[in-house]
Amino acid sequence: MAGTISSIPDRLTDATPRRTSASLAAVDPLSDVLDLARVRGALLARVRARDPWGLDLPQSPGASFHAITSGICWLRAADRPPVRLVAGDAVLLPTGIPHELVSRPDGPAVPFDRDLKRDRMSDDGVLDLPGTGAPTTILCAGYDVDREISHPLLTLLPAVLHVPADPVEGTRVQAFIALLAGEVGRRDPGADAGVARLLDLVLIHVVRAWMSGLDGDGASWLGALRDPALARALTAMHSRPGERWTVEALAREAHLSRATLARRFREEVGEPPLAYLTRWRVDLAARRLRETDDGVAAIARSLGYTSEFAFSRAFARIRGVPPGAYRRAAARTPPAAASRG
Repeated sequence: MAGTISSIPDRLTDATPRRTSASLAAVDPLSDVLDLARVRGALLARVRARDPWGLDLPQSPGASFHAITSGICWLRAADRPPVRLVAGDAVLLPTGIPHELVSRPDGPAVPFDRDLKRDRMSDDGVLDLPGTGAPTTILCAGYDVDREISHPLLTLLPAVLHVPADPVEGTRVQAFIALLAGEVGRRDPGADAGVARLLDLVLIHVVRAWMSGLDGDGASWLGALRDPALARALTAMHSRPGERWTVEALAREAHLSRATLARRFREEVGEPPLAYLTRWRVDLAARRLRETDDGVAAIARSLGYTSEFAFSRAFARIRGVPPGAYRRAAARTPPAAASRG
């Protein structure tokens, strides 16, 4: 599937040009993380159902997403009261927890398994659930995430993220859902790529919608992006991970005092600035160790470490194994299957 917006070079090398302050506006930490984590959306099914009906969806290896394109249904998940979903609503389950979609809040649900797919799903991915009552149509998708990335992206979101439709002004999420519904099932050239890119955009706008409603309770890397000063510090670390950053240098980027940056960063992100930087560097290094032949020393230098030993110690502290052992283990591990079947 086509990927998300990419703003990280595939290979960070010693020759990687240093981005200047004038170019920082083009750097987007959220896009950086989505790209590094290889977040990829894929349409799983189009549900056409008539009341009474219910689907019991199992734990997913990635995030689960549903968009209601007509009618109503109810979401039951995570020992919480049922959530009523109407046309234009979107719901994201970032960690793919088990959940049920049902036509009635207390109605039964059948497992969404291979038998149901064989019996009820057409070759073009339409799942028909016949009945005599009111109709509902739903787009169901999944997002795969590279589990080797330790950055707390989707795990920072609530277990169930509901973006309700706005019947008056609408939302960007609704606009992309409308485009997605129009693209799904088309046989035109590029239709599959169009669906994949729209799913990427839907995810980004769902996350933005959640960020806009944060109440400030609890530490959140995503919430910190709403703070202009902290966003400048995060952008600096993402745009120039190989710079030998200090808290004082990051404070200058953020236009804050050293003490104020350290305090606000810990309050908002949940860890000190340099601890965040170390994890980000290790995630970048892990990808290069898995996907390139770059030497450990070269990777260490490009990420701002003065010695291979210092880099290896930081890597092992976060990953549990030194870089060389990590690379050897990655070479023995076959790539994850692309299908979510």
